[in-house]
Amino acid sequence: MSLFEGFYTNFIIFVLTLLMSLPLGLIISFGSRMKFKPIRWLTRTFVWIIRGTPLMLQLFVVMYAPGILFDIPIRSRMTAALIAFVINYAAYFSEIFRGGIDSISKGQYEACQVLGMTKAQAFFKVVLFQVVKRIVAPISNEVITLVKDTSLARVISVAEIIMCAERFTKQGLIWPLFSTGLYFLVFNGLLTIMFSSIEKKLDYFE
Repeated sequence: MSLFEGFYTNFIIFVLTLLMSLPLGLIISFGSRMKFKPIRWLTRTFVWIIRGTPLMLQLFVVMYAPGILFDIPIRSRMTAALIAFVINYAAYFSEIFRGGIDSISKGQYEACQVLGMTKAQAFFKVVLFQVVKRIVAPISNEVITLVKDTSLARVISVAEIIMCAERFTKQGLIWPLFSTGLYFLVFNGLLTIMFSSIEKKLDYFE
């Protein structure tokens, strides 16, 4: 398997994890803010467990636990990796969303009510962009961490770029390791530039 194929695997894990974990994280954040205590406690306990255990362990659990406990093995290692990554990052994103929403003063909601807005209108027309502005920096940190974390998929034998590079080093070649490092540097460099640009555009909402 070539480095390009390994890179493609990392990229797919990265993109699909973001596409699924961001909206899931927002849903979880709503659950953790609910006034109905059982749901709030259940949601926060789930987030505590996911954030408090290593992603590597979660990969093993998702890969092997269904087969051991319920005799329903997950046959696709890529699927197992995506499930573990989405759950893990959704938990982290949920806390970022929750913190961003809670940082908005109640006075803004009250002002919207005076103007005749519903809670949904107040959130999407007034609060949302302010929340986005406040969470861009922590979200960008998690996204950059995700790029590097995709390499953990190798622990359940998903052939990502580092696993591919390692196969070359066993043949006495060192350059694939440097190429792998360059991939992560370039990828994260582009993301850093993109998020810096987004932050500048959102300065309007200070």
